Amino acid sequence: MFRLMKCFLGLDPRNPPPRRLLDANSLSTRRSVEFRQPDMLEMVHEIAIYIHRFHNLDLFQQGWYQVKASLKWEDDSQRSRGTPSRVVQYEAPDITSDDTVGVWRIDDAEQSFTTQPFRIKYARQDVILSVMISFNLNIGSDEIPARSAVILKFELMYSPLLDNGIEMHGTFEAFSTAIHEFRIPPKALLGIHSYCPVHFDVYHAVLVDLSIHVVLLKAGMTSQKVPRDSLLVELDAKEIYKQPNQLLGQGINSREIELLKSLLISHESLVVELQKISSVIDQKIDDLTEADLNYSIFGLSGSTLSDVSSVSSNGNMGLGQAADTFQVVVENSNGVFDVRNDVMLYSLSKEEILDVFFSVGSQLSLLWNAFLKFHRAHRIKLIEHLRNSWAADRKAEWSIWMVHSKIEIPHRYLRSNSNNSSQRSTLGKAVQRKYGDDPAQSATARAELHRKSIAQMKINNRSIQDMQIFGDPSRIPVVIIEQHVMNVPLHGSSDNFLLSTSDENASPAVTSGSGEKNTPESSDLGKRGGRVLKVVVFVHGFQGHHLDLRLVRNQWLLLDPGTECLMSEVNEERTSGDLREMGSRLAEEVTVFVKKKIDKLSRYGGCKDLKLSFVGHSIGNIIIRTALADRLFDPYHKNLHTYMSVSGPHLGYWYSSNSLFNSGLWVLKKLKNSQCIHQLTFSDDADLQNTFFYKLCKKTLENFKNIILLSSPQDGYVPYHSARIELSPASSSDNSKKAQIFLEMLNNCLDQIRAPSSKQRVFMRCDVNFDSSNQGKNLNTFIGRAAHIEFLETDIFAKFIMWSFPELFR
Repeated sequence: MFRLMKCFLGLDPRNPPPRRLLDANSLSTRRSVEFRQPDMLEMVHEIAIYIHRFHNLDLFQQGWYQVKASLKWEDDSQRSRGTPSRVVQYEAPDITSDDTVGVWRIDDAEQSFTTQPFRIKYARQDVILSVMISFNLNIGSDEIPARSAVILKFELMYSPLLDNGIEMHGTFEAFSTAIHEFRIPPKALLGIHSYCPVHFDVYHAVLVDLSIHVVLLKAGMTSQKVPRDSLLVELDAKEIYKQPNQLLGQGINSREIELLKSLLISHESLVVELQKISSVIDQKIDDLTEADLNYSIFGLSGSTLSDVSSVSSNGNMGLGQAADTFQVVVENSNGVFDVRNDVMLYSLSKEEILDVFFSVGSQLSLLWNAFLKFHRAHRIKLIEHLRNSWAADRKAEWSIWMVHSKIEIPHRYLRSNSNNSSQRSTLGKAVQRKYGDDPAQSATARAELHRKSIAQMKINNRSIQDMQIFGDPSRIPVVIIEQHVMNVPLHGSSDNFLLSTSDENASPAVTSGSGEKNTPESSDLGKRGGRVLKVVVFVHGFQGHHLDLRLVRNQWLLLDPGTECLMSEVNEERTSGDLREMGSRLAEEVTVFVKKKIDKLSRYGGCKDLKLSFVGHSIGNIIIRTALADRLFDPYHKNLHTYMSVSGPHLGYWYSSNSLFNSGLWVLKKLKNSQCIHQLTFSDDADLQNTFFYKLCKKTLENFKNIILLSSPQDGYVPYHSARIELSPASSSDNSKKAQIFLEMLNNCLDQIRAPSSKQRVFMRCDVNFDSSNQGKNLNTFIGRAAHIEFLETDIFAKFIMWSFPELFR
């Protein structure tokens, strides 16, 4: 270990230099002694941002766009901002293309960086930017370790097209249209390497693929003569432990110790990251030897003398005389080496601290530059690795706003006038809820209690924080997820009922279904060498627009870019008629779309399998289920994959507690004579067992691999129990024929979910509780429409659910 330390500090153990022992007598015979004194050890945080790709998901306007980046300290606007220090264009842009003009730009006044202008012409367009911008945040020793976070700001700059639609203004003037900010916590300023997607906002849906890398480096230091009467002398290292009270920490500033510790932590973080990425992508790091990567002796807390047996002889970075001191510290700490121990660091003289500072700082600069070069050389594999790590961490980070629970539902709901109780979980613990209680109010109270606990949290993690979520955590929707365990039907097999778990570490198994029979519609479906065709159909609600669910679609595309999306338009402006006709039109629209995609794949090896998923909002869910019952869909029943219902009235509008909404339905029936309203309220036939809804509830759900029901207790437009397909408390005290029919419909729907299947089925109920303080007091809130529309105007709830359970959406 002694030899290892000397090599690390640049000393040759075979020919050690003479020890300098100075005392007062020797000082009196010499006028002055010249050596460096760390009056201030200047440090710098370097934040490197690799901007790889700009992907247009759903920008509303064509034109010229740029991405602008800047950073600043969070707590003090008067402190120096991040200064652009270097720019690397690691892949040459296509200068012959009409879609990119000019070059990147640095604004010295704003201390910002702006990419070159590029033209956006169509949705899902890719623009490769391939540029690295590095910002420096200069700091002094009195600011280490950092106690303030850094805000990294990205702006989407836009300039419209000229009349000819192609050329741009001679003097390019762009204005900011959207902003996305990230917070780099103080702990992350010592070293972090992360994928960081930029999405801007719901009106500017894009994806900027970038990665952020942070390191703490030495920037320089001052040198001066030590005055003749200085008492700072170099002492034998063993004297430190002989006279701890007199000599421990003599002449050493605690901030300098903190600075050195921060530098060592940054060094260790970078070494660990280099070793990890080199192993993951199976590529050797150029310009670095094994000795360079093992140059982490200061960062290996808890390492013993026997842990390391040898070191390369080229470790010539050190300049100091501190090897003996480290040897003594190791001997006096039972062979355990831990530089984060203040006692050990205070054992060093100022000159020894300076020597270590230069040695580690120089090696850290070498590693940092090698890392940046390695990143550019292997950017595709590296960004894929970082993105996978980012996606894997989302469920844990977003668990703050997600409450998981488990509930057991009886096989059949029985009609009873007594105050029976059903089990419902709250915060993971089963409690009893009487039928007389209002489940919507109970769910709202539960969510608000959780929201209050979030407001009291001190979120202090080490990850880069998205300010769209972490900017005001108490305003983010709370999602309560119930994963269900069904009782096995007496006539069924244990392999044929729903299997699920509330264990967050267990992921539901989702199979591809590639062994299923081919549909008769196309001979190309089922080819072994082809690809899996994944189609998702989005269906709007009553008097809706085909782009209503665009935010959910965008999240799906971010999760699985290869998905083919159909935003159904066939029923737009035709949602007041018969639901059967709407279903037939949707069935035809979907089958034509699927056939078109299969025929296209036939030119590229064919289609080996089809996964067909649906997302519906409001009565769009009823249109979907009606289309599934159409004969056109018979060949595709075995290809049904995931069904996500967003506030769908699956049991109609019976037992709705919103009197204002009920009055509106009555007016529509009387004045407009809307057929679908009659069907939703069971007034389309005198015989309740012959109504549209009663018949619909006998089928259409049994073939999906995954069923996800999204509801909100704040939604006054769709009855809470109807969106969740569960028992209504009001029906339990109803002795009429209506209650009996309702119970039959409910059991029929649940029987489909329990239907025997050769595949594992996932069934989830997700309660989305929006922040009502943002909705204000207006007509929408008063009539219960605000939450119903909130599903269409925000995507955070979809982001939480989809990225936490990616298996269900791929």
